[in-house]
Amino acid sequence: MAFLVAGMLLTCRPVALRAQDQRLAQPEARVRKPSSARQTASTGEALPLPGYTIAPGDLLDVYVVAVPELSRRYRVGPSGRITLPMLDHPIQAQGLTPDQLSEAIGQGLHRQGLITHPDVLVSVESSPRNSIVVTGSVARPGVYPAYGPTRIVAILSLAGGLSPDAGSTAIVMRGAKAMQWLEASDAPGAGNDPSRPPRIVKVPIRHLLDTGDEPQNLALYPGDEVDVPRAGVVYVVGAVHRAGGFALTGEASELTVLQAIALAGNVTRTAMLKNAMIIRQNPARSAGRKQIRVNLKEILAGKASDRSLSPGDFLFVPDSTGKQVLARALAAATSVAIYRAPL
Repeated sequence: MAFLVAGMLLTCRPVALRAQDQRLAQPEARVRKPSSARQTASTGEALPLPGYTIAPGDLLDVYVVAVPELSRRYRVGPSGRITLPMLDHPIQAQGLTPDQLSEAIGQGLHRQGLITHPDVLVSVESSPRNSIVVTGSVARPGVYPAYGPTRIVAILSLAGGLSPDAGSTAIVMRGAKAMQWLEASDAPGAGNDPSRPPRIVKVPIRHLLDTGDEPQNLALYPGDEVDVPRAGVVYVVGAVHRAGGFALTGEASELTVLQAIALAGNVTRTAMLKNAMIIRQNPARSAGRKQIRVNLKEILAGKASDRSLSPGDFLFVPDSTGKQVLARALAAATSVAIYRAPL
């Protein structure tokens, strides 16, 4: 009798399942045959996966060869179980690896005489507890799924890459799962002492992206957080050809007045060189900033020393026509473009 039922399944569809087939034919219910070497977080590089165990809330891709009625996505319920049509009882998925769940589903199909030699593949489509958080100066900060080790360059690619004002260093804060895996293995990113891996790791991300230095391409794990701090920015406004903010993304942490003027495309012919000023943040003052007079004419002539600008400074060059005033220039500075200083 078991062989007869199996033959019916493989040669024709039971009438009772036709309504269900129509529902499964909808786009949200379709399922692709999962790869046996599923890549982590869609990053392109498949790294060795530690034994991932399924948890409540996971969305699973279940593919049953030759039985499309059972091949679809299943959400693991709060009890840790999934319910498959045609099986007389739910299957406990929580705590099993995808391979173990594949075997359990196959045994259930065989036990009920539905398939003689079931071939089942299970993969994890998404998981609320398995993700990497990306914050800071990236195009799309957010939470990205990860079910095993992946690389920092791949995760930043998912986040849309760095913003123009991103700093040179990314900060990785290890999660509990990463610490467990690193302490138990010599996995990439374990540090000089695998038994005591660092909980906070700094990655020279600009150098990595510019050179492709693979040893710096840190391995990340579910639960890790990646923050890309904003680089220091110096603003040049007023009578210059290219007003804007210039991100300090190189080795230096500051610019000089002459360097900032050069990055801004030099001053215009109506610039009042003697009356330039640096506006610097100073919480100790009532207005929250202080003004430092700069005689650009003497600096350009070599009669006065060049001055240093710190991150957050505004260099204001007034216009002799009277159309450029300090208040207006500072108000416009909040919307000027940010450029990467080629340091």
